Amino acid sequence: MADRTLEDPLAEALRIIGLADGAGFQVRLMGGLAFHARAPEWTARIDRSGRDIDLATRSNDRKALSALLIADGYVPDRQYNAAFGHKQLYFTDPAWARPVDILVDRLEMCHQFEFASRLSVDQPTLPLAELLMSKLQIVRINRKDALDVLILLQAYPLAVDDRGGISLPRIVAHTSTDWGWWRTITENLDKLDLYVDVELGDDDLDTGRPPRFDLHAQIAALRTAIDAAPKSTRWRLRAKVGDKVAWYELPEEVGHGR
Repeated sequence: MADRTLEDPLAEALRIIGLADGAGFQVRLMGGLAFHARAPEWTARIDRSGRDIDLATRSNDRKALSALLIADGYVPDRQYNAAFGHKQLYFTDPAWARPVDILVDRLEMCHQFEFASRLSVDQPTLPLAELLMSKLQIVRINRKDALDVLILLQAYPLAVDDRGGISLPRIVAHTSTDWGWWRTITENLDKLDLYVDVELGDDDLDTGRPPRFDLHAQIAALRTAIDAAPKSTRWRLRAKVGDKVAWYELPEEVGHGR
């Protein structure tokens, strides 16, 4: 087993994605490792030991991905996969005691977004807009999540499409139709703006070269685009209720066995 899977979790994730690409099905990297893949010179993330692998795939490809992993010695959590396999799969690499968590078609946490039709847009990770949203949708955002967001905003431009940048229309499509998305993302942008001034360390976003983009300017531009976009009737009706009703879900942790 050890000679088939790799100790470095990012290298192993990229190996799996390459095998999937070669076999004609779609798998992309998400989670913390995806941000390192997008900023490989980020010195704060050089030590990747002990990191889990988080992958995204389509329902049409989940059986093929499962077969690929099992063929390489990964052990499925059969009980969990039988119950939740339509939306999430869980495997373990016994050689490195490393979990592999696979989301199918969509992310469902504090908020939801579909990614099945977006897997062909970019590689080896989810598109930049989805990576950003995967962190900005977290209501109780922590330091690690904040740094993941900031490294993307420091390294990539806000853009009108996915080519080389973070697609503003993709993000605004959620915040203009779903008040809950708007509420969480704008609150997190305010937190991040303050975080840059108060808590960001000198080496936290070090890549060995000057930042490509100013973080305050990026945060402000994203907030302006979100606020300026026309809002749907559904959004306006929900906005009248405001914080009186919870606008998010708190995901429950599910234990894993065999």
